[in-house]
Amino acid sequence: MNTLKTTVLMALLTGIMIAVGGAVGGDFGAVVMLVISLGMNFFSYWFSDSVVLKMYDARQVSAGEAPDLYNLVADLAKRAHLPMPKVCVINSDVPNAFATGRNPNHAAVAVTTGIMRALNYEELSGVLAHELSHIKHRDTLISTVAASIAGVISMIANIAQWAAIFGSNRDDEDNGGIIGSLVTIIIAPLAAMLIQMAISRSREYDADKSGGEICGNPLYLANALTKIENYAVSSNTMQQATPATAHMFIINPFSGSGKALMNLFSTHPQTSDRVARLKSQALALANGRG
Repeated sequence: MNTLKTTVLMALLTGIMIAVGGAVGGDFGAVVMLVISLGMNFFSYWFSDSVVLKMYDARQVSAGEAPDLYNLVADLAKRAHLPMPKVCVINSDVPNAFATGRNPNHAAVAVTTGIMRALNYEELSGVLAHELSHIKHRDTLISTVAASIAGVISMIANIAQWAAIFGSNRDDEDNGGIIGSLVTIIIAPLAAMLIQMAISRSREYDADKSGGEICGNPLYLANALTKIENYAVSSNTMQQATPATAHMFIINPFSGSGKALMNLFSTHPQTSDRVARLKSQALALANGRG
């Protein structure tokens, strides 16, 4: 079911790109965007981890450089029956984390310096278990490909917006240019956001549940999410964060941005709902042990 859903969502994203190309350049534009979307899917599959990590200036660390972090990831990966992923650190005071990579054999987990300071060992284990769950269920590939395509759609929309402002509109009414511009500028980015939201929200719940099992106590992750959310709301947005990649993080990096529209179409479920589910999971596990 997850494979079918992923295929449908990716087909929709590709369809949006083709529609945008058609709105801007007619049949030729649609063909060009089809070729670009296929190329992006191929590129994202092979290079998704390196592209995203480079975007956030994530530095890979070894057991000698960050022994506590590295050994914790190694222990959790062993519990999850996963190969050891790359371990990376992002220089940012804002607590957050994400996972990327095309499959479990080519994966990476990245954490900010802020999250290592803000969370205790158990809470950090909950966060890392959540990210390893994304790797185990191959969520990272679809998330990165979606980010790539959504980023291109946003870029094209910005180009179309400036073209509409400064370009000649003499033949727009005859050629349907006005409608095409509106589709490109407004509807296409909105559709991309909605699809990203559909990809992420359902999978965040699954990763929370699986992460709680991997780390051994769902309350570790529940406490971590509460702390990270409080930091996100009260602090500035991560400088490196982009709307196209926001869905990859464990907590939306724009939670504290104050942008109502962005929060309305958040790629993440409400943190309070996630915490409530984790607490219910912990209670069920406790009753089962009893």
